[in-house]
Formats: sequence, C-alpha cells, structure tokens
Amino acid sequence: MNSIRTQTLIKDADIVVVRFGENYRQWNAAFDAGYASALGKSIITCHPPNISHMLKEVNSNAQVVCGTPDQVLQTLAYVIHGTLPVQPKDGGTYVPIADRLGKGNPKP
Repeated sequence: MNSIRTQTLIKDADIVVVRFGENYRQWNAAFDAGYASALGKSIITCHPPNISHMLKEVNSNAQVVCGTPDQVLQTLAYVIHGTLPVQPKDGGTYVPIADRLGKGNPKP
C-alpha cells in the first residue's frame, strides 16, 4: 500500500527530494529516484558526502546534489522564491567566478 501512495505522490510532484543515510542501504529510495527520473521529475538528492560514490548513478540523474537538509531548503528557497543564501557555501571569502577570472575573460 505504501508503494502505491509513494508512486502517486511522485507523479503529482514538481520536485522530488530523495534522502539517503549512511547507516543502511536504501534501495527503495534509489528505486523512487529512478521512478521520478523516468517520469521526467526534477530530483534533489541529499546524503552525506562519504556515500557519494555508491550513489553516483542516482546523483547523475539529479538536478541538485546536497549534503545536508539545510542545503535542500536553500535550494528550494532559490528555486521557488529566487532567494540566495545569506552566506555562500564557500564562506564569507567567496568570490564569484566571473570576478575571479576577470570580466574580459573570453571563456567565463
């Protein structure tokens, strides 16, 4: 019964967030991500960085890969409202790539 509910929710979703943990294998979450991908849904995956390699195929179909739930919230805030985080992930010393390369760079 849960699989019917999950498939219905995925079909009705605009964006699907799939969260993986590191304590045990979550094949059902990987299946749900594949199902969402087959339906052409936008996918955000969330998992600790140390399991990125085993999720490389899932991540390759995701539009966004996050390491924390907070990053998922920041992504959704940007996608829905256009709101950027107050402080970039790179910290207070972040410099946009266009500024780092120079405005006259022919290949920004």
